[in-house]
Amino acid sequence: MRIETTKAVVSGAASGLGLATATMLRHNGAQVTILDRDPNGSVVAASIGAHFVQTDVTDESSTAAAIGAAVGKMGGLTVAVNCAGIATGAKTVGREGPHSLQEFQRTIDINLIGTFNVSRLAAAEMAKNDPDEGGERGVIINTASIAAFDGQKGQAAYAASKAGIAGMTLPMARDLANLNVRVMAIAPGIFMTPMLESLGEEIQSGLAASVTCPKRLGDPAEYADLAKFIIQCGYLNGETIRIDGALRMQ
Repeated sequence: MRIETTKAVVSGAASGLGLATATMLRHNGAQVTILDRDPNGSVVAASIGAHFVQTDVTDESSTAAAIGAAVGKMGGLTVAVNCAGIATGAKTVGREGPHSLQEFQRTIDINLIGTFNVSRLAAAEMAKNDPDEGGERGVIINTASIAAFDGQKGQAAYAASKAGIAGMTLPMARDLANLNVRVMAIAPGIFMTPMLESLGEEIQSGLAASVTCPKRLGDPAEYADLAKFIIQCGYLNGETIRIDGALRMQ
């Protein structure tokens, strides 16, 4: 699939990995609609020449309306990149007692159910497309995490949500094969997102030291570059790709 003819929705693109991906797509000539709960997404979208629809990915009607609006603005939909998510930390049993069930549910709702919600609705729109020169109708890229495979203590909710994303990649790809829609997932390691920027240089340096090579935090632009490659490489399907500098969390 060619980037310059892409019509993409990117969830969670008001900042971080999603913003880097939306920016990459726009710089390469794609049409982009940002889906985000943060109303500041409208400012971000305007700055890169994208559309914006305020969206709660956990809400069926909100997301359906957002996908419909995106299709109306762009005249179709060929790519969906899901970056909306939260990072939570709590032990199964901590000093204050057992893990909050409400917080566990919230993490699953946003990270996993929200991702599936956007994916299923985007796929339904992609099914309406005429196949391109490579026979494709669309590409879906979801964001897992290396925590899906080697989560640390305090990451039960987060790791479960990201493992769910990795786990649904292959069956979803198989489900959508007859529609010629590919499904991939990216599992980032430790990236320099706004959340990490707020932790200060000392903590950032400690995290960077744990990376095998190169000993630094990931640049969101590197996530975007991988997303670009996935879109363009038609033989990539049903796989989760780690991008983590060979980091294996202790």
